[in-house]
Amino acid sequence: MFAFLFRRLAAGAVLVVVVATATFLMLSLTGTDVVRNVLGETASRSAVAAKTHELGLDQPLAERYGHWIGQAVRGDLGSSWFTGDPVNQSLTDTLPVTLSVVLAGLLVAMVLSVALGTAAALRGGWVDRGVQFAAVLGTAVPSFLIALVLAVTLAVRLGWLPATGYVDLGTSGTGWLRSIVLPAVSLAVGATAATALQVRGALIDVLRADFVRTLRSRGLPTRSIVYKHALRNAAPPALTVLALQFIGLISGAVVVEKVFGLPGIGTLANSAAVRGDAPVLLGTVVVAVVIVVAVNLLLDIAYGWLNPKVRVS
Repeated sequence: MFAFLFRRLAAGAVLVVVVATATFLMLSLTGTDVVRNVLGETASRSAVAAKTHELGLDQPLAERYGHWIGQAVRGDLGSSWFTGDPVNQSLTDTLPVTLSVVLAGLLVAMVLSVALGTAAALRGGWVDRGVQFAAVLGTAVPSFLIALVLAVTLAVRLGWLPATGYVDLGTSGTGWLRSIVLPAVSLAVGATAATALQVRGALIDVLRADFVRTLRSRGLPTRSIVYKHALRNAAPPALTVLALQFIGLISGAVVVEKVFGLPGIGTLANSAAVRGDAPVLLGTVVVAVVIVVAVNLLLDIAYGWLNPKVRVS
């Protein structure tokens, strides 16, 4: 098991380095005059030259990359070129917001997809057709449109939940929950649709397996067969789709945070990309990839628990 985890960790570390390097190179080759963006178009040549030297942009690309990667390995992602704030601090302030919304959305998607997929597989008929239709509709409608509809109806018109803003969990648990409900639901719709179909298909295949017929011949109730045996065997494909949906939720959070005015990592990355703030953008990319690697590692552990044969692959 330790060798299994070590291989996954090594592969994850390589992925982080590759993505970080590719992002650094792409940001360096955009041709944008970042110094002019920082100082303004009216800045003198001497001021531009001084700022260029201060930011290290007059150094060769390889030297700049070596300096950045050396700091990143030590846990220092640098400082914003525009505000001077440490990137680590900016990520510490914004990451909890995004994780709150994404994890809540993932939890909602997981519960609903298992419930809907199981109901469709067991009942069939109009229930199955209804779940499939809802899943196709949920996949087709973009998350930002769902967010806008929820914000206008439930927040603006009915006033049930706040339309914008984020309340820290340490300040108010109720306020925190109210501030993430609509963004989480907006993200969860698409993830639920895709995962529910996967649960349905996998469960139908498992229920047709020989071991299920054997369990039924022994007189085990359907509830016990489904929840103790069938769902466990149908879980790996659903987990794979759910992990992919988690990655999609992080991407979708960029737009959803804009709609609901949340100060999350998506908003931070968007503003950094518009301004050309390379240290902040690099920091958000690295953190996002680390989160994806961590989720995939947890998925591999879950696979190993559900199917020990995976551990030797």
